[in-house]
Amino acid sequence: MELDAIWRAIDAERASLADLLDGLSPAEWAAPSLCDGWRVGDVAAHLTLAHMSLLEAAVGAVRARGSFDRMIRDTALRAAGLPREEYPRRLRAMVGSRRTAPFVTPTEPLIDVLVHGQDIAVPLGRDRPVPTAAAVVAATRVWETGFPFRARRRLAGFRLAATDADWTAGSGAPVEGPIAALLLLVTGREAALDRLTGDGVPQLTAAGGRSGP
Repeated sequence: MELDAIWRAIDAERASLADLLDGLSPAEWAAPSLCDGWRVGDVAAHLTLAHMSLLEAAVGAVRARGSFDRMIRDTALRAAGLPREEYPRRLRAMVGSRRTAPFVTPTEPLIDVLVHGQDIAVPLGRDRPVPTAAAVVAATRVWETGFPFRARRRLAGFRLAATDADWTAGSGAPVEGPIAALLLLVTGREAALDRLTGDGVPQLTAAGGRSGP
């Protein structure tokens, strides 16, 4: 995908996710997401922080004593105390913006909104289709970039292949399925394992494990 197409995909995902958030009940807002220890509302708050400034990131890193995972969690929890209607409003306000957080490419917010949209929708039983072309771009970036998902190390010994797109990664025991399911796999989610097939799937199922944002 060209850069403009990536941003259009981000805009579309943010707008549709805002619509989804509008319709959630208080119980759904407080429900566990796919991320260990994160409620649906925490994930929604995290997504509104994609425009964090360098100063805000630096302050967050100092507060978290240099821990990236802790910084991400702490900043989300601090942002999660607003009225629920504020989060879809903020997501819609980001549509059309081409701003990113410090030191990231536009592909990172694409990964964020695609994967976190599933983190919210899947445990609530909401159908949220993942656009195939955007998922290919996101999965490629996750695989090629070690931090923070470390997909190549976690999935060493497996060959991943999409059944609905021209995408493969790794070598070893075959794991096949829709690119949307493989995107969840490479980002550390086990929720889509039942959509995958191949000799490697039983090993992945036995290993289990979930991830935070």
